[in-house]
Amino acid sequence: MRALLRPLTSSVVFAAFAAVVPFGSASAADPLPAMQLEAGGTTVSGLSSGAYMAVQLHVANSQSIAGAGVVAGGPYRCAEGQVVVALNRCMATLMGEPDPAALLRETRALAAAGHIDALEGLTGDRLYLFSGEADETVTRPVMDAAREFYLQAGVAEPNIDYVTEVSAGHAFIVEEASNDCDITESPYINDCDYDQARAILSQFYAPLSPPGTPDPARLITFDQSEFLSDPVSHGMAEAGFVYIPADCAAGAPCRLHIAFAGCRQTPDHIGDLYPRSTGYNRWAESNRLVVLYPQGSATDDTPRGCGDWWGYDDPNYHIKKGRQMAAVAAMAERLGVPFAAASKPAFCEKHEGWNWSHWMNDRAESCGWVSLCAVGSGEKLGYGYGRSTLYESPEGNFLTTSCEN
Repeated sequence: MRALLRPLTSSVVFAAFAAVVPFGSASAADPLPAMQLEAGGTTVSGLSSGAYMAVQLHVANSQSIAGAGVVAGGPYRCAEGQVVVALNRCMATLMGEPDPAALLRETRALAAAGHIDALEGLTGDRLYLFSGEADETVTRPVMDAAREFYLQAGVAEPNIDYVTEVSAGHAFIVEEASNDCDITESPYINDCDYDQARAILSQFYAPLSPPGTPDPARLITFDQSEFLSDPVSHGMAEAGFVYIPADCAAGAPCRLHIAFAGCRQTPDHIGDLYPRSTGYNRWAESNRLVVLYPQGSATDDTPRGCGDWWGYDDPNYHIKKGRQMAAVAAMAERLGVPFAAASKPAFCEKHEGWNWSHWMNDRAESCGWVSLCAVGSGEKLGYGYGRSTLYESPEGNFLTTSCEN
């Protein structure tokens, strides 16, 4: 991955900057402004479900994203498309801890099929990982697995800042907030006398200039339905937020940071408290960063408004063409930092049938007592009497994720 800390040299062209409108005004869903931000310095972060979204976006788009901040999250595709696994292996560990090596094997298979970027894009990236001592929602072994996944994927250990010695509950943590440090309660923004936004951004963009005073009028709302039709039915809010500092609006060279909130931190739950109070904007103001805050929405499938990190809305949730993933990528493109498109596989063949038939035809292999897994990816198929649809891409590599366009 390209060096993140090189000087910014190319200029920023502001193609169409709509009127800046604060949250709650009559024009609260203007189009996202078209900009041309610096390539090579895009990063992402998130809390809880937002941390899983950050990991998904980072790994799937590793050629375009140079670092991730993961606050109480876990490894890529930890849930394997199942809510029971999400709850009992990727938060608590009642089903056992996540297996980074197995998840990485599946991830490499997705990359080989062109669904996500080649994992070589992670080389040289920088990570901030955080697990609070009082966090019983996403437990320490899950965060440990996230660290191990990235190490095995090729991220150098010195490039990982793993913070575990703060007595924080399940929350984003700041220097001043109404919640005490060790609790786990709405709005999940806790006072720990620790500036987590600064810690995350300094891992990517050090040295940071001293924080500025954010202008509330530059936290604007924009219409997310432009990027995902009927967003509320797919777990995203009608409107998202973006903070555009004065210098960036005036044409200075700026970079993009994408910040995902967690469950129960949607506009319906806490309004614009996440972008206003997590601290990103004050560092963005003085360090020429545009901060994009994609927003979730409660649905019948996710009443807490979580990002889709286990497939509640889309079986392709974890790859480039997943609905929420593609919507955020389109937002980044509007801001001038397009992500590389998924590559069209040179070979794609569909195989439907009983699992025992896949086994007889060398498309599946034994992976436990009377259980079968797909050859190449290692994805679990279940028992021999079950049925599966497998996609072969490239030849000899079998996935349950469709390679058909």
